[in-house]
Amino acid sequence: MARPLILTPENTLPEDGYVGTLLARIWLPGEVAGPLPVLLHADSVFDLSPLAPTLAGLCELDNLVARIRAASTPRICSVAELLTNSGSERDPARPSLLAPADLQVIKAAGVTFAASMVERVIEERAGGDPQRAEEIRNQVHGLIGDNLRSIVPGSENAKRLKSLLQAQGLWSQYLEVGIGPDAEVFTKAPVLAAMGSGMDIGIHPDSAWNNPEPEVVLVVNSGGQVIGATLGNDVNLRDFEGRSALLLSKAKDNNGSCAIGPFIRLFDDSFSMDDVRNCEVDLRVEGDDDFVLNGRSSMNQISRDPLDIVSQTLNANHQYPDGFLLYLGTLFAPTEDRDQPGNGFTHKLGDHVSISSRQLGTLHNRVQQSNALAPWTFGLLALVKNLAQRGLI
Repeated sequence: MARPLILTPENTLPEDGYVGTLLARIWLPGEVAGPLPVLLHADSVFDLSPLAPTLAGLCELDNLVARIRAASTPRICSVAELLTNSGSERDPARPSLLAPADLQVIKAAGVTFAASMVERVIEERAGGDPQRAEEIRNQVHGLIGDNLRSIVPGSENAKRLKSLLQAQGLWSQYLEVGIGPDAEVFTKAPVLAAMGSGMDIGIHPDSAWNNPEPEVVLVVNSGGQVIGATLGNDVNLRDFEGRSALLLSKAKDNNGSCAIGPFIRLFDDSFSMDDVRNCEVDLRVEGDDDFVLNGRSSMNQISRDPLDIVSQTLNANHQYPDGFLLYLGTLFAPTEDRDQPGNGFTHKLGDHVSISSRQLGTLHNRVQQSNALAPWTFGLLALVKNLAQRGLI
């Protein structure tokens, strides 16, 4: 039986506590229960629905930080009470934490770091077979190494490198989006499908080679303004995508395969885009088999500036009237053997996955199979009906 997942202020909040402007989304019980945007401040959870009934609507407001600070809104509970009821065992009669996203589209950028770019090439050449990956890894590293981060995507140097690799028979679709002019940006999950901190995440039952992807996630409004950031786990099936890039949607989008949280930290005088650019994201996986995996993704190693990826997502060719959340990719690609030598890392049921950063706190999830999770039923129609029943629209 999997160990319970327990959230506390100590294992969830940023290192500087409530210094930043922390937004969350909770499930509020009552005669008509439903989701609600909230502010976390001074160990209290405050209802922000008088400003906007959804997080997406809140993110569209001008001078958002000033308006939140000036607002007098109802207190719901303490942060400790919220987190205590947001782990793997939840009392439906008490407030609990949800993913900090509702109407926003959830997008993700792939192959944005040199090390993970090389791993994608290896996946492709291994055809999704983890036993072949180590041999191919040695071959690929011997020819191109992993020192690609000095190459500016789309530059003349990148074009020359492309010609060289093509001549050696090593060019790959992953290198194309890694050092070519166009970033890989895809839709990670449907609207309202993300899992919040404390919830179980899902691995497709047919996958035998998969891993977490610890990432910074930008929060962008409909005008393309980045207003804050949070953390995410872009749960990935390496065998599915390695068999064919056309299986990307099946590798990336399954029940419970998208985790975001614990909170959105808005940009203010304590947190900025430069903090995102220099963010260190730590990963820890703890298994019921006593296996422990630690990793780190350093945003200062990213090949494309985050704002460049935002501009490639929202522009004259594509708009997002409700805003979007954007995973920025990861430097981390696990190669450590978990069981048999040469098989690399893959998840086991019950794994605890913790993704943390000093200024964004910690996102906690537990691994299960996608088909064993509760079916996703609260979609857009349910949200609109719920907000109307509660008199919020």
